[in-house]
Amino acid sequence: MAEKVRLVEEAMQPGMSVSYVARRAGISPSQLFAWKRRMLEGGHAAVQADEDVVGASQVRDLEKRVRDLERMLGKKTMEAEILKEALDLARPKKRTPPLLSWSDPEGGFQ
Repeated sequence: MAEKVRLVEEAMQPGMSVSYVARRAGISPSQLFAWKRRMLEGGHAAVQADEDVVGASQVRDLEKRVRDLERMLGKKTMEAEILKEALDLARPKKRTPPLLSWSDPEGGFQ
């Protein structure tokens, strides 16, 4: 990676041509042009967004990590719901006294 950056930087020096640098490095000029374009576009996009440039492989790794964490969160949420339901079933029900009616002779009202 550092070699690619060095070659692109060398090709961007005043008086240097991409073809000359590519020939000296033993690579295709079109490959060096592609690296130069990516470097310029990435830098332009980063400046425009006021953010750091991040490689595609790093983005893929982070996306995979997010998917893994979302999957784990889903499992934990489901476990918590199951445990809550189990606790609700295991708790003793509170017994409520029967309602007294106004006409109940034992309630004292008639």
